[in-house]
Amino acid sequence: MSNARYAAGMRSYRDLCGIARALDVVGERWALLVVRELLLGPKRFADLHRGLPGMSQNVLTQRLRELEDSGVLVRRRALPPAAGLIYELTESGRALEPVLLALGRWGSPRPPQADSAEELSPDALVTALRTTFDAGAASSLRGTVQLRLPGDAFVLTVVDGRLEAKRGETDTDAVLMSSVRAVQDLVFDGADLDESVRGGTVSVEGDRELLRQLLTAFDDHRAADH
Repeated sequence: MSNARYAAGMRSYRDLCGIARALDVVGERWALLVVRELLLGPKRFADLHRGLPGMSQNVLTQRLRELEDSGVLVRRRALPPAAGLIYELTESGRALEPVLLALGRWGSPRPPQADSAEELSPDALVTALRTTFDAGAASSLRGTVQLRLPGDAFVLTVVDGRLEAKRGETDTDAVLMSSVRAVQDLVFDGADLDESVRGGTVSVEGDRELLRQLLTAFDDHRAADH
């Protein structure tokens, strides 16, 4: 934390405790959600704003500047064939991942605010899957699933009772093509996979039984209520 940051308007708890010093960096409104949107890889400004539609562009610009000044993220030119500037977590920023996952687990059972959005962002959805994954229910499950959402894709891997996730596309045992809302319905609201396929809200390729087992390997907390 530099004195320049506070001169620019950053507030401090002025408390020696490590928790307070951490909150001096990521305790501002929206800061941790910006980090959440970058956990699975770098993004452009427009992509970040799309994942945080309730955040104004001015506030997003301010949070990005503060997090960059604090060493949580870096701004750099995208590698070809992409163009423009992207934002990416530093090693220090990536170290916040277990903190965010723990917060997600703590917050999942809590009811949402009355005016909360009804649909998660793609990155928030994958984070919700990771925080509500039931290792006991998936102890014998092994395999990979490609999750294809409008404008984004993720690879979900179940191994040794863990759910791992990364952005991108590759060959997998099963493919689920869906909207975010339909995945929420399948995982957290008990929608039937076969009925969803028949109704055209989702499309499936590959090992449907693996996919069916994965979709039921989550806690009863409603991440649609995340």
